Amino acid sequence: MSFSDRAKAAIPSEFRMISGCEDKQTSADVSNVAAFKLPDPAGRAGGACTSALLNVMYADKKRPDDDLSFKDVLLKMRDILSDKNFTQIPQLSSSRPLDVDTQFDLSPEGSRGTKRAVLIGINYVGQSGELAGCQNDVLNMKEYIEDVHGFEEENMTILLDDGVHEEPTRDNILNAYKKIVRLSKPGDVVFCHYAGHGGKLRDQNGDEADGYDETLVPVDYQSAGQIRDDDLLKTLVVPMAQGVVATSVMDCCHSGTVLDLPYNFKGDGEHDGMEEEDGYDFDPMDQILAGVGGNDDAPGGSDCCVTM
Repeated sequence: MSFSDRAKAAIPSEFRMISGCEDKQTSADVSNVAAFKLPDPAGRAGGACTSALLNVMYADKKRPDDDLSFKDVLLKMRDILSDKNFTQIPQLSSSRPLDVDTQFDLSPEGSRGTKRAVLIGINYVGQSGELAGCQNDVLNMKEYIEDVHGFEEENMTILLDDGVHEEPTRDNILNAYKKIVRLSKPGDVVFCHYAGHGGKLRDQNGDEADGYDETLVPVDYQSAGQIRDDDLLKTLVVPMAQGVVATSVMDCCHSGTVLDLPYNFKGDGEHDGMEEEDGYDFDPMDQILAGVGGNDDAPGGSDCCVTM
């Protein structure tokens, strides 16, 4: 079976992800995510990716005058980050070999299905390594997808550690992803946004070439553990129905392959199109589809983070 045929069999939906950096990069150019000994992260760890994306696609709360392709968006994001002395390389990954010259949109032209969203912003209020911009990132992104892409609040799940919204705990995040998968049908559109800390944990099942799983860091990570890319694959990516177009924006450290999608495009000005991930392992997805493998209830632990 060809690579593309295996990808279609393993991931039924058309899934895309925009991430703010490569796996080896951190959002604030630091690496000790385990201890969260970060410098003042305001505008850096919390929001460089989201801010750059919205600067390109929603500056002054208006959509751009010209139609932009996915490639245009990533390269413009990189220019903005570079101008502000950020080294991060935005990336686009996908379950299909998406033509990066395709016009950027969160839903295909003529889509008539329901548009649903899960928006997660974690400032880690009162904890070491508190962030400043993640809650605002979510609120800004919410306004953008409502105004430009026609999403409605009644079809959104919003998790914020602001004392008002539902808390972005490990269980609540995974349950929000399970819910949107359960509700989404062929023809529907899904959008997921995560703004918060990301980390790396030693790989447990041998499917990572670098020996580490990428993670999301829920607000209760100290007691509940982190959310591994394996958990996201099992909970969000693989079970999404065929015929659903899903887009995720991951604004966190080490996020390049946090959804473990088989195709990737780096917005570094040196790559022209999507490429197959070298050494991509379809076995975990085959196991998920067969109803075995993975453990989304296992705490992520604290053996976090490789030092760069």
